[in-house]
Amino acid sequence: MRPARATRLIFLLSGIGMASWAPMVPYAKARLGLDEATLGLVLLCMGFGAVMAMPLAGFLTHRYGNRDVIGVSALLVCVALPLLTMAPDAYWLGAALWFFGASLGVVDVAMNAHAVDVEKHAGKPMMSGFHGLFSVGGLVGSAGMAALLKAGMPLTSGALAVSGGLLAIVATQWRHFIVRLHDTDEKHSIFRLPSAAVLLLGFLCLVVFLAEGAMLDWSAVFLRYSRGFDPSLAGLGYAAFSIAMACGRLLGDRITAWVGPVTIVRAGAFLAALGFFLATMLPWGPAALLGFVLVGMGASNIVPVLFSAAGRQPRTSPGIAIATVTSLGYAGMLAGPAAIGFVAQHSSLSIALAGVAVLLVVVSACASIARR
Repeated sequence: MRPARATRLIFLLSGIGMASWAPMVPYAKARLGLDEATLGLVLLCMGFGAVMAMPLAGFLTHRYGNRDVIGVSALLVCVALPLLTMAPDAYWLGAALWFFGASLGVVDVAMNAHAVDVEKHAGKPMMSGFHGLFSVGGLVGSAGMAALLKAGMPLTSGALAVSGGLLAIVATQWRHFIVRLHDTDEKHSIFRLPSAAVLLLGFLCLVVFLAEGAMLDWSAVFLRYSRGFDPSLAGLGYAAFSIAMACGRLLGDRITAWVGPVTIVRAGAFLAALGFFLATMLPWGPAALLGFVLVGMGASNIVPVLFSAAGRQPRTSPGIAIATVTSLGYAGMLAGPAAIGFVAQHSSLSIALAGVAVLLVVVSACASIARR
C-alpha cells in the first residue's frame, strides 16, 4: 500500500534528520568556541522549537490535511539542517536550532496523524512499525553523518548531502500521502480543546518520554559513577536500551495485534519499571545493563499505542489529539532529565531513577485508557 510505504519513509526521514545533528554538535562547539554551559542553553532551543510548534501543527493538520503539512514541514527540515552549519555565533545557532526543532515537531505531529489514518484504512496495528523506522532512521542518520565527517567531507557539504537524500524522499512520496481519511469519525471531528482522556494519554506519554530522556542523559553517568564502569564503556547502557527498543518496535505491530493495546501498555510499563528497579537496586554492572534492556523492551511500544489511542478519540480531530499528546511527551523529555538531576543532587541518582520506575507503575495502572 503506497500510503503505508510513504508513511514508513517519512518516519525514516524524521529519524535521519534529527539524528544527523548529533555528530555535528562537537563541530559546532569547537567552531563557535562555546563552553559547556552555553552549549547546553543553545541545545535547549531545538526542544523548545518542537514543543512550541506542535500545537500549531495540530491546527494545521486539521485545517489543511496531513499531506500538505508533511510536505511543507519536511522541506523545511531539509532547509534547516545545512543552516545549522552556517550559524556565525551562538545566537544564530540557537535560532537555527529553534527553526530545525519546530520543523521536526510539525513533521512529528503530522506523520503520526497520518499514521493513524493509514491504520484505520488497513484495519490492523501499524504504528509500532512506523516508530521502528524512526529508530532505524536515528541509527542511519547518526552513523551516516559521522561516516561522512570521518571521510573528510566538510561539515556543510555533509549536511547538504543528507538534506539531498531527505529531499528525494519528500519528492517521491508526497503524492502518496492521504489528504484526509473520510470516515465517520473524521467527518464529525471538530477543532476543540483536548478532552480529559487526551490529557491523560498525554500524561502517560510524558512519563514514558521522561524515561527515555533519563536513559539518554543519565544512563552513562549512572554506569560510570554508580556502577564503576570505565568511561569508554559507560555508553553501553544507552546502546543496549536503543537496540532493545528498536527490536521491540519492529516486532510491535504483531505483538499488539496478538495481545491488544491495553496489555501492551500495562505489561510494557511494568517491564520498564522492573528494568529501572533492577538497575538501581542490585549493585552489579551486568544487572544494570540487563535492566536497561528491559526498559527498552518494555517502553518500545507504549508510545505508538498511546498515539493510536489518541487518534481514535471520538469527536476529536486526530491532529489536535496527537499534537497534545506529543507536546506533553516532549515536555517530559525536556524537563524530565533536569528534574532527575535535581532529585539526584538532594538524594542519589539511584533514588531518582527509581522514582521514574514508580511513575511507570502509574502508567501501567492507567493502561485501560488505551482501549478507547
